[in-house]
Amino acid sequence: MLVLPGIPLFIARRMAFLQHLTPLRRPGEARNGRLRWLFFPTMSALGFAVRTTTAALLSLIIAMWMELDDPQWAPMTVWIVAQGSRGESLSKARWRIVGTVFGVISAVALISAFPQQPGLFFPALAIWMGLCCALATVVHNFRSYALVLTGYTCAIIALGAVSNPENIFMVAMSRATYIFLGIACESLIAGLFAHNLADSARANIRAKLRTALASVTDAIASLLEGNQAALIRSRALFGPLLSINDQIEFSEVEMGPHGHEGDHARAALAAVSVLLSRGLGMAVRIQSLEHEQPVFQATTEKTRAFLTNAPERLDSDESIAALRQDLSLLRGECRQRIVDALTEEISLNLPSENQQVVALLDQRILHNALDELLGELDRAILEFEASQTTVRGDHFRFRLQSHRDWREAGYNGIRAAIALMAAALIWEVTAWSAGIGFITFVGVVCGLFATRENPVLATTNFLKGSVWAAIVSFFFVFLIVPRLSDPEMLIAALSVPMIAGGLAARNPATALHSAAFTLLLPNFVHPTNHTRENEIAWFNSTGAILLSVACSVLIFKVILPFDAAAERWRMRRTMLQDLRTLASAQPIPLTQDWIGRNIDRFARLIRHAGPTPSPTIEGCLQGTLAAMTIGLNIIRLRAVLERDQIPPRARDALLLTMQRMSQFTGRYGRAAATARRATAMLRRLEARETNVSTRIELTRAMAYLIVVSHELDANREFLDASRAFQVR
Repeated sequence: MLVLPGIPLFIARRMAFLQHLTPLRRPGEARNGRLRWLFFPTMSALGFAVRTTTAALLSLIIAMWMELDDPQWAPMTVWIVAQGSRGESLSKARWRIVGTVFGVISAVALISAFPQQPGLFFPALAIWMGLCCALATVVHNFRSYALVLTGYTCAIIALGAVSNPENIFMVAMSRATYIFLGIACESLIAGLFAHNLADSARANIRAKLRTALASVTDAIASLLEGNQAALIRSRALFGPLLSINDQIEFSEVEMGPHGHEGDHARAALAAVSVLLSRGLGMAVRIQSLEHEQPVFQATTEKTRAFLTNAPERLDSDESIAALRQDLSLLRGECRQRIVDALTEEISLNLPSENQQVVALLDQRILHNALDELLGELDRAILEFEASQTTVRGDHFRFRLQSHRDWREAGYNGIRAAIALMAAALIWEVTAWSAGIGFITFVGVVCGLFATRENPVLATTNFLKGSVWAAIVSFFFVFLIVPRLSDPEMLIAALSVPMIAGGLAARNPATALHSAAFTLLLPNFVHPTNHTRENEIAWFNSTGAILLSVACSVLIFKVILPFDAAAERWRMRRTMLQDLRTLASAQPIPLTQDWIGRNIDRFARLIRHAGPTPSPTIEGCLQGTLAAMTIGLNIIRLRAVLERDQIPPRARDALLLTMQRMSQFTGRYGRAAATARRATAMLRRLEARETNVSTRIELTRAMAYLIVVSHELDANREFLDASRAFQVR
């Protein structure tokens, strides 16, 4: 290292170290990098910003031309509805219409039930708002949005008519008109830019499923190789799989009238998820081996080569047909290896405890598991193919369940109700002239963010965006709007900050700030036809809205605040309950339901983890994966019992295991010990069995039991929900 004269050695070393960590930049380069989304936007972000701004300003012009009393609500609706994809926008618009209709009905009902009775009206409104937020927590996608919209639309309309109850119908129609106008303008402008929407949606589904299949087959190829790092990489795939499942719903909307392509696509994703779980179970079986398996190693080499090349063969129907044919040949080879091992074992005529016999049995178990894994891949490819075509008379339906936390739902409902009651109490005590607006926006903000997993972070960023909207609107109200004399100049002036807000919406780091900015800027500017904004009224109304957002942040921080550790605790306890249910419920629970709930749990944990997960969250991810794998193998064991092709003693051993699992607490290790004893029992019975089909069925049962006992032992601390789980 070169040391300059006059600089001590330790300082020189420190400078070299810092240069190694942070490469030299020109002045302002880092700052420009943070603002790259504004000065150098992508074409998709620029297109979204321009078309949404056009739709918002068009709705504003039409609302002013119709001389509506509060025209700013129309562009606000446009920005709320607008999403990155056409399917998302259409889906949100439809559910917004549903939420608006029910919000109008509930507002009319509340005002009619409690005219001039604030002591009854505000508690009833708070309870309704809380109920909507609670129910929104346990549903998915924009159905959740429709429920919270029902709550805060009711608040907007009812509070707008609270001082003049007999005018409730006109207020309701006025607010509904703004919303429908905003939705119509957004749909019109976005539709002009949407070409070949149905074909693009089908191509999008195909591309997403192909990506999912490619990722999972690559992960399984690494797992079969014995790559331990692949276990960690494989866990991260469940989050994207859930995201793709959500996007399929929006692609269905884009396709318009269609068959059941979306259902087949969801079924393909479920099969991919089960395939990944089987791959992880296969890794467990390989780790539990006590003997070398050269025959199985040869089969896995062929399987790995097949999995590596499989995604490239999904581009045409002919390639898919050839792919499935090769897959069938590979499965046939697995079955032939099972028969060969069984034939050799019979010919040896040695005791079941003999090491060679044990190795041959392990070989059969491994090949049976590999055959089932490839069978799941075949199902995924079959559903992938079905998702690309419309079949007449197809009545196939498929939905993935999601995790439901009823306590969290109760917390969200209570928090929203308390927030609205607190805002109403402040207005009653202070008689603030802008109090109605304060209560209204407390309801809006609490409704928007009540169902977020971490509402404190979301509302804090929303508050920052609100402050930016207030600053920009200050210059508009006091400097720009007074100089304008026609609506064209107003539109030209408003387009600049709106386009900037649209660009911020497509940047993940500023998306929540943009949501507040684009939503509140039209409200703060409040353009009208015949009047100019009164300065004192502007400070009063803008201050009320900013205080309402700040009050919402405070409510989320103080009243039943979000606790990631508490949510993980509840998820652990729910998983234990689900495992008990899997072992005893009638009829046998569906694999897709179990997979759906656990993928949702995985996604929640990953969102909580952030870029650098703590050891505790890593342990929770591993434990959730283990619980999912155990549950899948319990379902498979129950399917073996349902087929009733095993001897009575083997059946009794499996029934005892199911009974122990139905009482599972995660403590004492009794379930794992019972599964190991059942495995030993089945090994002895299988060695004496003369019927080949029965021996194959017993081999399947042993393969499932090995995974169950291994995962129960390896994740004992996580599965014991009687105490907190902490990795130090």
